[in-house]
Formats: sequence, structure tokens, C-alpha cells
Amino acid sequence: MSEDTIRLVTIGRIIRRRRRLLTILAVVGALVGYGTSLLFPPRYTTSASVLLPGQWEERELLTQVDIATSSAVVDRAAATLGWKGVSGGELRDQVSAKAADGNIIKISGTADTPARAQQLADQVAQELVRFAARIAGGSTDPEAATGSEALRQKVAETNRRITDLANAADPGQTVESVQARTELEKLRTALQEAMKKLDEADPAANKAGMVVMGPAARPAGEAPPTRTQLIVSGALLFFLLAVIGHLAAARMNRRLRTEPEIAAALGSVLLGTVDVPGERRAHRPEGRGPRARIRWLLGVDIRWDMPTPQTSGDEAGRQIRYRRMCARLRDQLPAPRRLLVVVPDGDETARRAAGQLVAEAESGPLLRVVGVSVDRPMVPDRDTESGALVVLSAGSWTAEELAGIAEACADAGHEVVGVVLAVTVRARPTRAAGHPPDDATVALAVRGHATGGSV
Repeated sequence: MSEDTIRLVTIGRIIRRRRRLLTILAVVGALVGYGTSLLFPPRYTTSASVLLPGQWEERELLTQVDIATSSAVVDRAAATLGWKGVSGGELRDQVSAKAADGNIIKISGTADTPARAQQLADQVAQELVRFAARIAGGSTDPEAATGSEALRQKVAETNRRITDLANAADPGQTVESVQARTELEKLRTALQEAMKKLDEADPAANKAGMVVMGPAARPAGEAPPTRTQLIVSGALLFFLLAVIGHLAAARMNRRLRTEPEIAAALGSVLLGTVDVPGERRAHRPEGRGPRARIRWLLGVDIRWDMPTPQTSGDEAGRQIRYRRMCARLRDQLPAPRRLLVVVPDGDETARRAAGQLVAEAESGPLLRVVGVSVDRPMVPDRDTESGALVVLSAGSWTAEELAGIAEACADAGHEVVGVVLAVTVRARPTRAAGHPPDDATVALAVRGHATGGSV
């Protein structure tokens, strides 16, 4: 697994074999998200739009956006609202503005209730319009802001008066009447050009008069992240972290899986593989007590990184494989043909395979099965055995653990003559007639009593 590519089948295997643990972690994540939502009260956000008439450049719009969130505007809004315990500095964190298409500035207000959010957005928009009007007038005096408009009204009244005088002049073609109408038209033209120059000289006259485009809508829902979003996010986050944790642990897994690696770690040769019908308890570590019950409750008592067992042949085919393995051992061993079968403690699949080898070894060699702890390996001293045969399953032990077993065999005077790998398979539903059940063969695998060896 440490060098395998992470594929969807691997993630699917994690979800399938760790679904109980993943479900519990997802529930814990949802509870964490719910607790986080209690620490942060719900927030509501709404926006009010302000229209800026005339032609505006982008930098000028950005200036108005900065003005909308400045203390000059927000502090006046806070004073007008008069919310108890809320200052202008706190409101500045709850107000935002941005420029939209069509010379529109959207002012957003966030508060703990929908009504307050609506009031905040509307009040800031109105204060922005008032502040812009004062700037456009060049003075804080409200009467000065109306001076330009009064001048325009006077000019319009003068133009009407000129039209009346031109119409009242002698309609004849005398020199005096023509001159009078000409002078009046010149006066009208001069007034229009003067007002045009006045407008051009005062750009604020064209850009003043901001309009609030109606009141802000009252928000119907909470602003994100909502309580539901926090709960879902917490569950999803814990779920993903659990999956990533499993993948990271698999990448760091140093258990040997390939046949050459296992043979090299034991300093011997691989004699072959044998099939063992899979059982649910085959991947469960032995043990009882509260810790074992907790592991069972979490669903971590079963190895998830073991590949799905392949379907094997019938029972007769598996017997043939065991008999051929015994014949191969018989041909390689000198007389007397006696072997010590070493099985690592906790490897249930290997233990069942060793028991089957003992049952099939009818005409030799004579096999004696012993269990060896990988933490403190100790093998019985050599008696009449011709060597040691190590039976184990792939993907269960590291190189250091297997090297420790090989060293314990050497210290006890046993030469490791070969390695047999036990592979878990799915047995067919039919069973050969007269074949003893697996439990009967396992009974032949007895633990030897250590009389010496290395620790």
C-alpha cells in the first residue's frame, strides 16, 4: 500500500470497512459544528442601493465606496440609530459597500436581527446621500447648496422674458425692430453660454443629487455560515479528515506485501502459497476486555487495507496445493524429516494454514507448530528438527519483525528452510465430501514450549 496509487477502489474499501468509525466521526463533527453555531449568534445581511447620476469614472466610484464606509458617514448613522451599546467603530465592521454596474453603490448592513440589518443599510445610504450633498455644495451650510439651483431658475426666467420682448417688438422690417430682435437674441445666447460654462466649471453640479433607490429588503434568512451549514461542514470535515488519515497511514505502512520482500526479510526462499478460506474473525485481533469492545464498537478490529479475497477453487484443489507443499518439503529435507513450523502470534490465517499443513503431512515431514510473539520472539531450542518453516500471511508484518523471527530461529539453532505464504480466499459454497472441517485441522496446531532462544 505504501507504493500503490491511491485509487477510488481504495477509498471505497475504507468507507466500506470503516463505515462505523466514519459514521461516528461524522456525528462528532456535526456536534462540533452545532457547538460552533452556538458561539456565533445568527447574522442577517441586506443591501440598499444608491444611484449616482451623471458620468463617473471608476476611480471616482471607488472613492464613493470608501466614503460610504468611512467614519464620517457611519458615525452619523450610529448617532441617528441610537442603538444602546453600539458605537460607530463597531458599526464600521458591520457595513460594507461595493460599486455595481450603472453607477450604483450597494451598501450592505449586517446585524443580529433582520429589522436591525434593514435599518442599518437604509440609514447608512441616507447619510451617504447627505454627506455627498454637503460636499457638492462646497459648504456645510444647507442654503449654499440651493444657490446654484436658484441661479438657474433666474436664468430660465430671463430667457422667457427675452422671448416676450422679442415677440412684443415691432414685427415690421424697420432697422430699429431688426436691431432690437438681434440684440435680444445675442443676450439669450450669451446667457446660455454663461450657464453652460458655469455647469462645466462646477462638475459637482452634475454629480450631486444622489438618490437612494428605495428601502433595503428585509432579509428572510441568516447570512452564511448558517447553523445548518456549520453542522454539515463539521460532519464533512471530520469525515474527510478520517479518510485522509487512513490514506496517510496506508502510505506510511511498512508491512511487507510482496513475496521477494518477505523472503529477503527472513533470509530464506519462498516455497509457495496456500489458500485459506476466509472467515470474518480471520482479520480480527484476539483479545477481550473494554478495549476490545471499544475497537469492535468503532469497527477498527478488522483490517481495512487487506485486499478483497479472490474466489478459490474447490476443497479438493486446496488439498492438492497443501500436499504438493508437503512433497516439496519432503524432497528438500534430509532424514529425519522433522520441521518446526513457526507462526507469528495474531496471524490467524497463517495459524489455520499451518494446521492444514500438519493434517496433510501424512507421509512426512513431521511438523510441530509453535507460535512466536513478534514483539519478543522466542523459538524452542533445536531437538530433532531439521530446520524451521515460517508460515505467515502477507501484509501483516514489517521487515524488522520478520528479521526478529529469523534471528530467534538462528539463536535456537534452527535454519529457516523456507517460507510459506497463507492467502485468504473466498471458498465456494460446496465442500468436498468427507473432508474434515477447518476447526478440526486447527486443533492439530499445538503451541510448543520454549526451552531457549533469544529475546
